[in-house]
Amino acid sequence: MVLIVVALVLFSRENVALETTSLVVLVLLAVGFTLFPFDVDGRQVAASDFFLGFGNRALIAVCALMIVGHGLVSTGALEPVGRFLSRMWKWGPAFCLLLTLLITATLSAFINNTPIVVMMLPILVGVAMRTGSSPAATLIPMGFASILGGMATTIGTSTNLLVVNVAADLGMDRFNMFDFIGPVLVAGTLAIAYLWLLVPRMLPPREMPIQRGVSRIFTAQVRLDEASPVIGKTLAEAITRSGEKMRVETIERGQGVFITPLPDVRLRAGDRITTSDTQDQLREYARLLGGTLFSGDQEVDAAHPLRSGGSLIAELAVTPASRLKGVAIGEAQLLQRYGVRLLAFNRFDDLDRGTAGVEEVVLRAGDVLLVQATPEHLRALKGGSDFLVLDGSINLPHTRKAPIALATICAVVALAAFRVMPIEISALLGCLVLLITGCVNWKTAMGALSTQVIFIIVASLAMGSALLQTGGADYLANLFVWVTFGAPASVVLMALMFMMAVLTNVVSNNAAAVIGTPIAIGIAQRLGLPLEPFVLAVLFGANLSFVTPMAYQTNLLIMNAAGYKFGDFVKVGLPLALVLWLALSGVLIWAYGL
Repeated sequence: MVLIVVALVLFSRENVALETTSLVVLVLLAVGFTLFPFDVDGRQVAASDFFLGFGNRALIAVCALMIVGHGLVSTGALEPVGRFLSRMWKWGPAFCLLLTLLITATLSAFINNTPIVVMMLPILVGVAMRTGSSPAATLIPMGFASILGGMATTIGTSTNLLVVNVAADLGMDRFNMFDFIGPVLVAGTLAIAYLWLLVPRMLPPREMPIQRGVSRIFTAQVRLDEASPVIGKTLAEAITRSGEKMRVETIERGQGVFITPLPDVRLRAGDRITTSDTQDQLREYARLLGGTLFSGDQEVDAAHPLRSGGSLIAELAVTPASRLKGVAIGEAQLLQRYGVRLLAFNRFDDLDRGTAGVEEVVLRAGDVLLVQATPEHLRALKGGSDFLVLDGSINLPHTRKAPIALATICAVVALAAFRVMPIEISALLGCLVLLITGCVNWKTAMGALSTQVIFIIVASLAMGSALLQTGGADYLANLFVWVTFGAPASVVLMALMFMMAVLTNVVSNNAAAVIGTPIAIGIAQRLGLPLEPFVLAVLFGANLSFVTPMAYQTNLLIMNAAGYKFGDFVKVGLPLALVLWLALSGVLIWAYGL
């Protein structure tokens, strides 16, 4: 239990990678039970038991569903939904916001909500830019609606899958896909009304980085004149004279003759130094180096200003599936790999500045880069999974294989819903279909998997197993019953759900769910009550990830995209979590006669 407390604290620390914490938990459990053997009913607990989470059916289902969901996005199977919503916004913002919330919640009940949010974000940002309004009034409601929809079915979130499978492993009858959709519909009606009618009025307008005045980047040449003070000096000395700011791309010495821009290259009269920067900075370089500014073959003057080559300014949000997560900005090679120039960087913790001093910043999911790029490069980025392009357009990718991907996800859900086969098997079958038909390839399939989610699930299952085998779960269940001794069963259930809601907004919701499930079953057994309402209290409580931006990965995406502050989530999310807590508790108490 001490190790679990330490793990939960580390899960809440932003400066420690969740994967690292998960690996630490696994290693300490394995080493601890190896050095200090422990017997349960005459059988020694094997350290290797804690690695069984890698083969757990819940993890298999989660990974398979991530790949299937990525297939929907990469093939553009959701594109018709996006286009329908973008057209409907012309008929009135109030009605269309309600329609957006309902569609988002419905889709999120069957598909991981990250691709849903990724689809909706450009649409809502584009609407805000066309109407000159702030996206702050729509993005939090949309993001919260996706979390709400994920609560409704066993496959809506990885949290649901974990709770259902852990409870089944402990002897409880397995929940079917729609067994608890009733309480979510009742509570969700109140929540959607709150998100639709009240939240847009509660949030102040927030300005997006894309709408702020930014200095566009231009590429030009500084031709060194005969009287230039850097003639005969090295390139390194010229860069020092520019204040160490000039980034030299090429040196042209004569027509079509290029010199490698090494630091010890000696500069000559007539050399053309190619560099990229703002207009004012380029003119300053020309003054400091004693040169003339050229754009192509034309000298830059009032009649011939600098040109940006038709480039656009756009926001790029780092997605949860991005390969750049954990990579320093200076090592990301944004210009070489993606054809974009970084203008500014924004993060929810108020780190909001231009390019100076950000080379060492390590990228996280939800970070927003303000960039300048050509339309061709932006279109290429929209087809990838590393960035979410927020350029105000609604051009969604679409391929001829979209119907196959859509039919596959429908078949996966139907096979599980009608009990033809378990969800982990139907989802794996769906992955195979997508691979065989070319909707996804192995590279994109592996890219769709989240190492963070996998390790958190495995570590959570290991902690839950350790709690069960050492008697820790029984101890905590007894302690919970003792603390609530004499209280009605309804109060005990509400207290359990409230505890899970608090925990999920501070640490990983998967960890909270896996640890809470055996405790909930222990509480119900000691009280002689049905197991289902207490397990559902854990499931619902672990999904109330509304109060902090760190509680759920999609919260970070919408936070940076709209320029929200931490307090905006507390202001909107806390009342929503309380409303859902009371409503869901009330329905469970009524339904099970507690």
